[in-house]
Amino acid sequence: MNPIKIIITGATGMVGEGVLMECLENPHVSEILSVGRKASGKKHAKLKEYIVPDFLSIDLNDENLKGYDACFFCAGISSVGINEDAYTSITYDTTIHFARAVLSQNPGLVFNYVSGAGTDRSESGKVMWARVKGRTENALKKMNSGGVYNFRPGFMKPVEGQLNVKWFFKPFIWFFPVFLPSKSLTLHEVGRAMINTTQKGYPTSTLEIRDIKNLAI
Repeated sequence: MNPIKIIITGATGMVGEGVLMECLENPHVSEILSVGRKASGKKHAKLKEYIVPDFLSIDLNDENLKGYDACFFCAGISSVGINEDAYTSITYDTTIHFARAVLSQNPGLVFNYVSGAGTDRSESGKVMWARVKGRTENALKKMNSGGVYNFRPGFMKPVEGQLNVKWFFKPFIWFFPVFLPSKSLTLHEVGRAMINTTQKGYPTSTLEIRDIKNLAI
């Protein structure tokens, strides 16, 4: 399999940082462009950084995004304490605009989106975040001819050495893999599965925990 060049977002958050760390060490990834509002804090020969204050301001013809095989979209926020309009702007509008920009520069690019377990593809359920994530999944699937994979992970164990792990999360890191293995993943597995969607593909575009584990092998 040929090495791949990837774009990653969210590298200053827990999921994005863990996926980035897997990609930096993975021999199947030759080049990484981290796109974010601030630097990731990582230094590596593979890694380039593109600082963008507002994703919605990215030009659809931005050539900084050209020449890549895949985008691992790991940026996102919690819905706690935020209304639906604000959450939609960040979760739906930002993701779709960024997807249009990278696809404009890379027709056929594989787009991996970190969604969530319990996402509502009907877009009509009672849970706000699940509706918005479902709308985002649906829109991505319609716009990407090269392949889109919606990742729906549960609990994700950080990669050793990660800096971006919330303090309230740390006491539970040991619990889920031991007592609820079917509900948990490591971020190494998430990163490897994303790489493998690009090189191998997968029969379904919606990846639940069991699919991510299978694809990470």
